[in-house]
Amino acid sequence: MRILIKNIKQLVQTEEHPKLKISGKEMNQLPCINDAWLAIEDDKIAGFGKMEDWEGIADWTNLTIIDATDKLVLPCYCDSHTHIVYAGTRESEFVDRINGLTYEEIFSRGGGILNSAKKLHEATEEELIESALKRLNEVMMLGTGAIEIKSGYGLSTQSELKMLRVIKKLKALSPLTIKATFLGAHAVPSEYKNNKRAYIDLLINEMMPLIAEEKLADYCDVFCEQNYFTKEETIEILLAGKKYGMTPKVHAEQLSNFGGTLAGIKAGAISVDHLEFVGDAEIDALLNSETMPTILPGAQFFLGLPLPPARQMIDAGLAIAIASDYNPGSSPSGNMNFLLSLCCINYKMTPEEAINATTINSSYAMNLSETHGSIAIGKLANVFITKEISSYNFIPYSFGSNLIEQVILNGKIIN
Repeated sequence: MRILIKNIKQLVQTEEHPKLKISGKEMNQLPCINDAWLAIEDDKIAGFGKMEDWEGIADWTNLTIIDATDKLVLPCYCDSHTHIVYAGTRESEFVDRINGLTYEEIFSRGGGILNSAKKLHEATEEELIESALKRLNEVMMLGTGAIEIKSGYGLSTQSELKMLRVIKKLKALSPLTIKATFLGAHAVPSEYKNNKRAYIDLLINEMMPLIAEEKLADYCDVFCEQNYFTKEETIEILLAGKKYGMTPKVHAEQLSNFGGTLAGIKAGAISVDHLEFVGDAEIDALLNSETMPTILPGAQFFLGLPLPPARQMIDAGLAIAIASDYNPGSSPSGNMNFLLSLCCINYKMTPEEAINATTINSSYAMNLSETHGSIAIGKLANVFITKEISSYNFIPYSFGSNLIEQVILNGKIIN
């Protein structure tokens, strides 16, 4: 199949020589072509340029033409941190927080992650697939083209494997590019409350070999935080996962400055995520690493946490990625367009920086930079076409509006 999109008002995030990531001051640069065309063949981007340089159509065979007059075309978002496979919602905890309970207090009463773990244990694979597909289809139509999905609501060998098998099946069922993460170290199950060492041994000696045998996970993640897993435990778990072929990731500095970022860097993590409480020492360490700092504005907004120092991090020369953290407890949305608004309004990121953070840099946090995140010849044809809008600035400006008219994934129009 071939697709030609013509008369594009603005083709956004174009690259002649694709980069793996965009850092520091360069994040404020967003290459665009006005009055442009874009050609797609099979599942790849075949060409693009200005309409005045377009040579016309020689072969009309199996060609679909889309007129994008007064519309923009952007690469699809890459969402590098989600928990989109879950059973049941947690709006009662939302009300608990309104009434004054903290995230930690809800967890100590059996809520939070433990609540989701109980519900997931009772759900079937079929139920989990059905509900997750609905969420995936929702975010797909909001412009997401690649997504990472974590386990971590299982907290037992059987349930963690169930989650990861569901994610593997979703890879086959959804047109989205999907990466899987083993997050058995999301919390300590109630039955191991007084023997965390035994649970860590279970993660390393029982779960990981089974996961590796079935090739169920691309990454291994740990929630490094007070009352969860220490810096030392995080490093141990990540290095063990590495031996089984799982690249490290870390939930870091969300509720306190607890060493997760430094643990991730030491273990060679592809990303460290959350970062509300990241400090100067962590910023300096990140500058000397290949680890992508990833901010999750949805969770910070929903929980009312302090703002992560995004502006300071970019000004220091760091790359930043943005992801949704779509989950039932602390970020029940995967709308990346709204995250652009939060970045611009709360973190004082420019629209250019926010778009770079949700495309090129978030693709890096999923090891997808070579195929996703920008408009470049040979990259996967994952793009979306907006409605008639004035500029890409209008996307974060008009928070709450769905401005996406059409989505193309793997070179196919999604209806």
